[in-house]
Amino acid sequence: MISNNPAAVIVLAAGAGTRMKSRTPKILHTIGGISMVGHAMAAAQGLNPDTLAVVVRHERDLVAAHIAALDERARIVDQDEIPGTGRAVQQALEALDAQAGAQTAVEGTVVVTYGDVPLLTTTLLAELVDTHNKDANAVTVLTAVLDDATGYGRILRDGTDGTVLGIREHKDATESEREIREINSGIYAFNAAVLREALKSVTTDNNQGEMYLTDVLSLARNSGGRVAAVSTTDRWQVEGANDRVQLAALGTEHNHRIVASWMRAGVSVIDPATTWIDSTVQLAEDVTILPGTQLHGKTTVARDAVVGPDSTLTDVQIGEGAEVTRTHGSGAIIGEGAHVGPFTYLRPGTVLGADGKIGAFYETKNVTIGRGSKLSHLGYAGDTEIGEDTNIGCGNITANFDGVNKHRTVIGSGVRTGSNTVFVAPVTVGDGAFTGAGAIVRKDVPAGALTLTVAPQRNLEGWTAANRPGSISAQAAENARASDDSAN
Repeated sequence: MISNNPAAVIVLAAGAGTRMKSRTPKILHTIGGISMVGHAMAAAQGLNPDTLAVVVRHERDLVAAHIAALDERARIVDQDEIPGTGRAVQQALEALDAQAGAQTAVEGTVVVTYGDVPLLTTTLLAELVDTHNKDANAVTVLTAVLDDATGYGRILRDGTDGTVLGIREHKDATESEREIREINSGIYAFNAAVLREALKSVTTDNNQGEMYLTDVLSLARNSGGRVAAVSTTDRWQVEGANDRVQLAALGTEHNHRIVASWMRAGVSVIDPATTWIDSTVQLAEDVTILPGTQLHGKTTVARDAVVGPDSTLTDVQIGEGAEVTRTHGSGAIIGEGAHVGPFTYLRPGTVLGADGKIGAFYETKNVTIGRGSKLSHLGYAGDTEIGEDTNIGCGNITANFDGVNKHRTVIGSGVRTGSNTVFVAPVTVGDGAFTGAGAIVRKDVPAGALTLTVAPQRNLEGWTAANRPGSISAQAAENARASDDSAN
């Protein structure tokens, strides 16, 4: 029984992508935090097809593992040594038919798309399928009109009714055909029975020695089928990336669309040109993003928070009303009303409580900081638990690594630590304790105690002249001594 949803979507992802000049397969390069094939699969999944198949060949195991991680239900089909999109689709359809069983071969609509067309949307694919089904077409092709159609297959139309006669690949086109600006996107909706039968007649008798999927259109028409087109004015949705220049252009356009959509949803982005937001990021209304900010992964930002300028955050949760300034962070949680930065490095496992602070030139890792506590500047806290309303002084560090193992530091609530305190883990500081400037805390500190590390100061007179003769320091000391002698 034929339904409005396609029986299958076939994503072609077998190409080597040599022009990318990369050890990473072309379709695994990312845009907006998601691989190109991930974008393509998401658009296909939105159609709710009975089956999603992805055809692979180059770096097969690596690509197949990535696809399985994106959708474990996706059918992975291996293309053999016969080149061409026609062969790829033929093998996919054969695999799907075999899966369905000899008596129940795939029926209905089969959509074919590509793994390197990342801006294609489910909405446009749905329009293609709806038109195909409504008009009972044998084949419906998605097209676009470009100012420069170089390299694309040209759409050949019937001058009487506007239906599609066929597609001529650029390398096989005549000079007059190359003047045509309407191009083939390579994305189709097929009647499964028509596709299956036509592919039996597709050969490699062409300049490239490939099985062209485009040959199916003329074969279908010659058999009496109706071949039509759905044209889009949004060329970006049919653009593929064959090299890094095209990848960057697609990435820029994708980001432009993501940023614009968030602004329409109530987010203030002060400088869209320097703001990058992954597809997977979530932002609330009245968030403000300042220039030079990059938000990646599963980052979430709650209402009234301000992020930036010049901040790069990956998988960071930011609470309501928090402010994050000139910060690099990943895997961190920032509580509501908290302040971070400037020039702060948040490593995974950092949890900053509400109304807390991690200030300038601070690095944190695997640390939990209670409500209202402050680590203001010039320090490091790793493998640490800090209570509420504690103030960690300038230049404090937790010495958590003994060269072999990591150890924890526990600092209570209401603690006040002097500048340049070093906590040699494992160590615990009780609630309400104080440390003096320069303290080296090697033992547990009781609640309410003051810890001091006191050593007598020694002044070795004449040391500079004796040990650094002729230096600038020695000359300065001599000048000062002469000035004192003159004053006396």
